[in-house]
Amino acid sequence: MTEIPPSDFRSRALSTIGAQPIAITAAALVLIVSGIGAIFLWRVATGMTPETDRVAAGRQIQVRVAQTSEQIMEKAKGLEMSQQESIDQLQAVQDQLRTLEQLITAQRNETKKLSDQVAEIGSSLDTLRQSYASAQPGDTAERPAATKPSARSARVKAPKSPRKRTKARR
Repeated sequence: MTEIPPSDFRSRALSTIGAQPIAITAAALVLIVSGIGAIFLWRVATGMTPETDRVAAGRQIQVRVAQTSEQIMEKAKGLEMSQQESIDQLQAVQDQLRTLEQLITAQRNETKKLSDQVAEIGSSLDTLRQSYASAQPGDTAERPAATKPSARSARVKAPKSPRKRTKARR
């Protein structure tokens, strides 16, 4: 067997591979450079770059957020104004209710006063009827008309009826 020196082994391995690795590397380099060039030409031709797209998208989002926040603020102000108007209307209604309650109370007091006066007049009429009914028919014929007692004197002289006053009930 013959031994092959190590230097020959290296030369033979390189000679079998030959010029192929350089050609493959050169082809790969040409593909990479042409791909980068194509991307560069596409960006230049369309005028679009991812960085400017991102910046533009970010600005659009900021504008939308600003518009939305302004709309929310306007709606909040509108709600605040309508709430204040509702509070004002409620206070006005409460004031009207208090006024109506005062008027109703005054009207009830007046009604009670008038009812008491009507009851007093009714009892006075009953007293007058009793006094005229108890007067004898012969006595009234003999006496002249000038001696008739007036309503005021009849009220003073006539005994009060033992009947109790009744309050008007609702």
